[in-house]
Amino acid sequence: MNQILLLCFLSVFLLFLTHNSCTAQTPAPGPSGPANVTKILEKAGQFTVYLRLLQTTQVGSQINTQLNNSNNGMTVFAPTDNAFSSLPAGALNSLSDRQKVELIQFHVLSSFLSTAMFQTVSNPLRTQSGNDADPLNVTSSGNQVNLTTGVVNATLGNTIYTDGQFAVYQVDKVLLPFSIFGTPAPSNSPAPAPEAADKNVKKKKKADSPSGGAGVDGTGDSSGGKRDGFENSMVGILLIAIAAAFPL
Repeated sequence: MNQILLLCFLSVFLLFLTHNSCTAQTPAPGPSGPANVTKILEKAGQFTVYLRLLQTTQVGSQINTQLNNSNNGMTVFAPTDNAFSSLPAGALNSLSDRQKVELIQFHVLSSFLSTAMFQTVSNPLRTQSGNDADPLNVTSSGNQVNLTTGVVNATLGNTIYTDGQFAVYQVDKVLLPFSIFGTPAPSNSPAPAPEAADKNVKKKKKADSPSGGAGVDGTGDSSGGKRDGFENSMVGILLIAIAAAFPL
């Protein structure tokens, strides 16, 4: 009987040791690391051009640094490769390094916006480009959210990532800042029409012409000619009077 109890005790003891050993070899899952915009977009795919610009402009590193050192949250609008391919040929290559930085910063907000918050957010949205001449406005109708820059209208697509502090949304168009891609407004004082210009030239020539109101001597005063005629008449009358007084 004692041997049976001893065997049962040893069996239970061995099971206890085996359970503790397995538990020690399977660590509990640790907390997830901080959000990384580059890894998020690489995992999602179809953002090759945007990822390259995030890297070359260093804006991607700035986003990750701000996420790790701020509690304000952030929002990123990520254009797809198809969105970039719809741009005019050479549009990106024509930009300076500073303009490329502004373009990518124009796709980033220094605050977190959920899809529901787009219904009540105030316009214009404050982007990280910091240029007041580049408004980014949002309009929503039902579940559709549209973004407009004054140059292009884009539609908010899938939510690529969100954790309550950081959100990445897909957009179907590259958000083009007005200060870089906008058309300058025409001048307030347009040049005169060709017909009006011709009339003005003709009027000026007529005013400068000697025949336009000029006198006999070409100076514009005809009193000299009238005076000479009067003197000649008086001389003729005087000669007639002398001839009558002293006849031959």
